Amino acid sequence: MPFIDLNSDVGESFGNWTMGDDAAIFTSVSSANVACGFHAGDPSTIARTCREAVAAGVTVGAHVGYRDLAGFGRRFLDCSPTELADDVLYQLGALSAMARAAGTAIKYVKPHGALYNTIVHHEKHAQAVVDAVKAFGTDLPLLLLPGSVALARAETAGLRAVAEAFADRSYTPEGTLVSRREAHAVLHDPAQVAANMVRLATEGTVTAVDGSVIPMPAESICVHGDTAGAVAMAAAVRAALEQAGVQIKSFT
Repeated sequence: MPFIDLNSDVGESFGNWTMGDDAAIFTSVSSANVACGFHAGDPSTIARTCREAVAAGVTVGAHVGYRDLAGFGRRFLDCSPTELADDVLYQLGALSAMARAAGTAIKYVKPHGALYNTIVHHEKHAQAVVDAVKAFGTDLPLLLLPGSVALARAETAGLRAVAEAFADRSYTPEGTLVSRREAHAVLHDPAQVAANMVRLATEGTVTAVDGSVIPMPAESICVHGDTAGAVAMAAAVRAALEQAGVQIKSFT
């Protein structure tokens, strides 16, 4: 039976402000990208999210980002590679402590937002992320966009690079994500999204915004936890994949 991982961004609430329904998302996904406090999340939120992931049998990964709480990590920061590597390593250390207290450990790393998109092409920031993961010392897999500079740098450094696709995002004909500043960048129809992800898992392709069919070799599918209707979408994707004979399990 073929299998694929389903992941979601979680732990992104802050203080009295709530983002998403992590407990409900955990009933559908196999991996949790837990915010580490720099783009979202606070210590109590991170700790609670780790405990809930453990209770649900969901794998914990570090969702590291630029130090940009005000912008939710969706703004590029022109920091030096050394500063960025230090920031990423700091986030890994913080989440590692919370995960350990919850009875688990970080199993992979996924950059967030602007950092994720920047290291598709930015050589120095891509290398900084890889350097931070190597410095952490456990050779964690990196969850990245197929064809990205960061993916190539991770493989060169001896890290496992895991390609992912996005269930609720539109793609350009070049295989990159359509900017959130553009119309139709985010998909909201659970039936359409589920059908797209079955095609991805069984054929390795997705349909770009211009109607062209592009290859998308992915081991994991992301359903954003902050997208409207995320819980229903994650459930629809999982149900459609399982109906098509695709098993859902963590890539780790």
